[in-house]
Amino acid sequence: MNLIWLVRMSKWARNPPSPQRVKLVLGIIALCLIIVGIEFFFGWPDWLTTNGNLRGGAPKF
Repeated sequence: MNLIWLVRMSKWARNPPSPQRVKLVLGIIALCLIIVGIEFFFGWPDWLTTNGNLRGGAPKF
């Protein structure tokens, strides 16, 4: 663990966030978990998949 993270955690422990900020962060985490769950159970839709070049170059037509 980095020293900066320890300093950040100590600041957070001394001045905790407001309940509104905690609800916001928990809501974002819940939204991410819902998206991951949908992707896990239903799979990735084909319309979001590119006809990709594996090397990352420009596609050939």
